[in-house]
Amino acid sequence: MRPGKLALTAVGIILTLALVIWRPWNPRQESAEEEAGPRAYRFAMDYTAADVRGHVTHRQHVEATCTRGRPGGDVVWNDVSVAEADGASAPLGEPRARAFMEGFRYRRSPTTMDEMFAPGFFENAPPTAIIERNLVWDVEALDMFAQALDHLEPNEPYRLLSSQTVRMPGIGTFHNRDVQLILTGRSQRNGQDCAVIDYRAYFNPLSIANGGMTLVGRSHYWGQIWVALATGQIEYATLFEDVLGEMQLPGQDRQVVDVFRNGVLEPRARR
Repeated sequence: MRPGKLALTAVGIILTLALVIWRPWNPRQESAEEEAGPRAYRFAMDYTAADVRGHVTHRQHVEATCTRGRPGGDVVWNDVSVAEADGASAPLGEPRARAFMEGFRYRRSPTTMDEMFAPGFFENAPPTAIIERNLVWDVEALDMFAQALDHLEPNEPYRLLSSQTVRMPGIGTFHNRDVQLILTGRSQRNGQDCAVIDYRAYFNPLSIANGGMTLVGRSHYWGQIWVALATGQIEYATLFEDVLGEMQLPGQDRQVVDVFRNGVLEPRARR
């Protein structure tokens, strides 16, 4: 496997780690989602691996459909695919379906964040399938950020979490230095009046060991979330993360890699 592809496979576990301890739960939001009926979201994420001079070595585009608001709080994932290409400009290859994620289902509850890091949660996923796990972890983390809306005041930073080390069996560790949310304004999305929340966390140390590769470095992550004031549901969200680290492959010299990822979560049109 190419070094750039290995780096992409190992990086991207960060956003959800910020929320392993902080677990808001809003039963009213869950009831509102179920009353409104199932709602499908498109989640797309692009990973780009490069050297420190900006020379792009590998790219991946990950896409999936996530359906929420089902009876009992179930969340279902479908149509998960990954397309790849080497270099900065080569066309992406044909998307390859991830069969082990088709119909993947779990029930949301106050303990969901704990359960998602248990060894058997992704029962059919290969050990190295981290970017596929990221889809689930990221969406649940974005939802938890959205649920913090009641704690926010306009233009006032709200410290969600600081100085926490999270250990993930089989993957590595991550240390959150300072996770902050800011209510920056209001806007319209999908015909809904929305609160706009900025989130950010910088200079977070990480250490990953997976599939024979190790990576030690730091992460910055940030983005925005549009939360409908009437329903508490996410109408749009962005996610950006930049990881810079030293990667070690078996039998090779240590090398510095930079992995950047950017994603969008948005509702699919109702049929």
